[in-house]
Amino acid sequence: MIIKTLKVAKRIIIIVFGFTTLLVGVVLSIPLVPGPGILIILGGLAILAAEFVWARKLLERFQDHGARLRDLLLRRKKSEAPGTPPAEKSTLDRR
Repeated sequence: MIIKTLKVAKRIIIIVFGFTTLLVGVVLSIPLVPGPGILIILGGLAILAAEFVWARKLLERFQDHGARLRDLLLRRKKSEAPGTPPAEKSTLDRR
């Protein structure tokens, strides 16, 4: 009985803390409000992902988009013009 009550209390605390963090992130995402809003939103989603499938799927979607953006930015060199494919290395350049 006590163990079940503690599990329910823990779940409620996680849910309240997750939604509060998510709400703070949304407020910090408003223009002219200083703060790392997107990072706090991701943190709130990570907390809520422990309890909700929708939060886990949304967090995975953010991670996929972030990975694609990172790959896009890191692949392109500063000297390359946008829209041109990166130059391939020849076998002589691998020494």
